[in-house]
Amino acid sequence: MWLPILGLVIGVILGLSFQFRVPEEYSSYLSIAVLAALDTIFGGLRAYLQNSFDIKVFMSGFFFNTLLAAGLAFLGVYMGIDLYLAAIFAFGVRLFNNIAVIRRILIGRWFREKEEKTLP
Repeated sequence: MWLPILGLVIGVILGLSFQFRVPEEYSSYLSIAVLAALDTIFGGLRAYLQNSFDIKVFMSGFFFNTLLAAGLAFLGVYMGIDLYLAAIFAFGVRLFNNIAVIRRILIGRWFREKEEKTLP
């Protein structure tokens, strides 16, 4: 459990220490990559809480979703259409759906634990 937290702390420190700017023409690709990563992370957390987590599904979903979204963004730039907005919309909807399910699971567990403590 401590390894992901250590990685997060190191990443934040490195991010604050170095000035790195993403060129403006790549900003749509970066937004899609961040949303794909967040969607995968929250989807994995949801699966873990529902006891159905599978690392193969998690990793394949991350790479497939990222490549598909980047491909849509590239195709949209090639055609002169803001096609990356479709990927942003889809990932945004999935992200909020996963967060809502996670919230319901955690609230349900919290109330069940609270009821079990009050029962004799």
